[in-house]
Amino acid sequence: MRLDKFLKVSRIIKRRAVAKEIADQGRITINGKIAKSSSNVNVGDELVINFGNKTLTVRIDDIKDTTKKNEAENLFTVVAEEYKEDYQV
Repeated sequence: MRLDKFLKVSRIIKRRAVAKEIADQGRITINGKIAKSSSNVNVGDELVINFGNKTLTVRIDDIKDTTKKNEAENLFTVVAEEYKEDYQV
């Protein structure tokens, strides 16, 4: 499955267009390699997603074409969630 579609189906990112934009900016890696929105993801892959002030690391547990909202959280496991501190003076 394409990376941008997985991010939308799993509800890690709400809209596919936003997932595509983030991936094409080089802010997502799959198993340590920079990924594009068209990159394929597989069960067991580890994604690192850099949001503005947060870095989210997830492991893919399952892949489905569609899910209900309550089933989406079963598609991945959050490995780490790190927040960057802003030092403003």
